Parts: sequence; structure tokens; C-alpha cells
Amino acid sequence: MSDQTVSVIIVSRERPDALRRCLIAVAQLQYSAFEVVVVACPAGIAVTEEPDIVSDIKCIAFDEANISAARNIGLTHAAGEVVAFIDDDAVPEPLWLHHLVAPAVQSDVAAMGGFVRGRNGITFQYKARILDAQGAPQGIDVDPLQATVLIPPKGKAIKTEGTNMAFRRDVLVGIGGFDPAFRFFLDETDVNMRLARGGHATALVPLAQVHHGFSASARRRQDRVPRDLYEIGASWGVFQRKHLPKEDRATHWQKQCASEKRRLLRHMVAGRLEPRDVRRLMKGLFAGYAEGQQRSFGGAPLARHAVLPFRAVNVPRRIANFTAVRRVRGAVGLRDAAVRVAAGSIETVVILSRTALFHHVSFNAQGVWVQRGGLFGRADRTDRLIGTTTFSRRRERERERVSLVRGPLKG
Repeated sequence: MSDQTVSVIIVSRERPDALRRCLIAVAQLQYSAFEVVVVACPAGIAVTEEPDIVSDIKCIAFDEANISAARNIGLTHAAGEVVAFIDDDAVPEPLWLHHLVAPAVQSDVAAMGGFVRGRNGITFQYKARILDAQGAPQGIDVDPLQATVLIPPKGKAIKTEGTNMAFRRDVLVGIGGFDPAFRFFLDETDVNMRLARGGHATALVPLAQVHHGFSASARRRQDRVPRDLYEIGASWGVFQRKHLPKEDRATHWQKQCASEKRRLLRHMVAGRLEPRDVRRLMKGLFAGYAEGQQRSFGGAPLARHAVLPFRAVNVPRRIANFTAVRRVRGAVGLRDAAVRVAAGSIETVVILSRTALFHHVSFNAQGVWVQRGGLFGRADRTDRLIGTTTFSRRRERERERVSLVRGPLKG
């Protein structure tokens, strides 16, 4: 099969360092026909102009706190047959696009969603989920090694995560794109619900993986403690009016309020919030919900054709190397790997100490995939707490695990 043309759309606002790291990883994507569309504030636009960042990016200036409006702008400039979305505070594995858009060869597949790893680079933040009629996600089991194509059951929808999802451009444009009434919350949920109403199939693709760090923003701190709940309340107000019968809305809202309060109280018990913060945040939630009851929804029709023709980025095919070293050689291994990345390779460095420490994976500023942990420690958190092994066996085990998302590894 010839690769579908893909537009990778990244929205960024006031997080230039995160965007830079994301683009460094995008430059390592192993896919033959993709373009990059960045919709960003001035600081983000400046990042795209730095040397050694992906060339030929389509840059559109936008400095409003509305991710749906920004994604629609990106969509109007995207000329790929498929549009893929990733957040600025996430980094894709090198085979992300290869896996994510493969199901689009089936004409009935309109949407694709991948899996998202969390801060430790190992544990999954989001896997396969389905939405009930009230927008609540529920986990489901799918084959961990291949795409599963799902037709939404009546009254339900297939969940895609905003930081790792793709759509046929014509289908997404046809349903109106993203609704700007959802400024940052429930934006993709609303799209999923509308796709389900149209009977469109969604493919869930476990090997299409990104690492998502939850960077700080105006609405949440680095430790994921909320700073403001106004837009969450407003989004639920809009969601109810679009998707729920009137007789179900009061009970549904009570459940959302109880859920948010439980979340805040957990943070308070852990010492991350004070009682007055809980009161302030809940007040903002109620105020947002009241405004959401009045907010206009539905955006303007989107152009059928892109503003500019497809602009493929010049990303060469890269050799993927794998290096495992003992901790005393870690600094040398990272330095050598950074040199090879600059020369055009994909580098994975596993640094093993003679301990049972859990493993963590990160993508550093030099573009190296770094895994640290104990020789006897867990990588996959479902493994035994402590396992006996040798350095060579552990090296081969980790090589096999990461090759699924980074390709055949040399070294």
C-alpha cells in the first residue's frame, strides 16, 4: 500500500520548550508523506523558525485560549488525506504515524486513535475506551498488537484522545470539525459523539504511541492540580445541550460536580490545595456551567479544500540504534548517542543499575530516547516486582519491547 498523505497538526500556546521537544521527535517520524501544521502563539512560531527544527512547517499565528478554534484553523491549512493531532507537550514514537494511519486503507474507517504513555514513559495514561451516552469513558479490551476497528454501539461512541488521534480530512470537515464552544475540554469527545451518530467506524491502534507529560498551563499546574475549573463547567453545560435529553441533565450535572469535588479533596488531603482553594475552584465550576448554558455552539462551515497545497517535510529515513550500558557508562552512552542523532539516526539508550528500581523512559533535548532503571526492576508495571536476569538477557528483552514502536534496532 502507498502511504496516505498525512497532515500532523500541533496547537501550541505559551509552551515553547514543550513545542521544541515535540518537533524534535516529529523529525524522527518514519513515514514517507507527511506535512506539519503548527498553530501557535508568537513564542511558538519563533520555535518553528529555529535552526535544526523540522523544515517547511506550515505556521499559522493564533493566540487565543481555544484549542478547538486553533485545530479548525490547522484543519483549513492541512492538505493531507488524513489529519493527525498531537499536543505540544507530547512526543511521538518514531513509528507513530506508520501505525496510526494504517487502518485508513479501509474506506469505512473515519477515525483512528492510539495509546498514550504517561510521565514515566512506561505506564499508559490512556488506552482503549468507549463513551456512554453521557460522555463518560469506560475501558475496553483490544488486541495489544494490532488495530481494532469498531462500529459504535447504539447510544455510544469510540473514544479518541486529543493528543493522539487522526481522522479522514473529508469526514472531519464534513461534520464541521471541532466545535469552538469547547475551548479545551470535551472537544474530542464531542467529535467522537458526532462521528458515532453518523455511523462512522473508528480504529483503535495500540502500537501508535505518544508520550504525554501534562505540561503546566493556565488551567493546571505541573503536578496536574487544577488552577481553574470554569471551562470544565462551561464545556459540560454545552455538552448537555448538544447531547443529553433535558430530563437527564440535572442528575448528570450532580455527578460531575461530585466527581470534581472528590478530585479537589484528594489534592487537599495530599497537601496540594487548601480548603479555600477548593471553594474557589468549585465556585468557578458552577459559574462556568451557568455560562455554558447560554454559550453558542457550532462553528462556521469549514473549507472543503486546504488553503495551501500539501507541503511534505524533508525527513530522511533513519537507522534506529539501540544501546544498553551500565550506569557507570551512562553519561558516555548518552553523549555518543546525541552525536549519532545529529548525524541522522534514532537512538535508544538503556542505562541499567544493579538494583530493582522501576524503569522510566524520557525523550531528552538532544533527541535521544533514554530508559533508566534497575537490572532487576520493572519496566512493564505488570511484571514481577523483582526478577532475576543477566545484563545480556535484560538488554535483549528491552530491545524487543521498544522495537515495536521504534522499528528494527541495530546495536
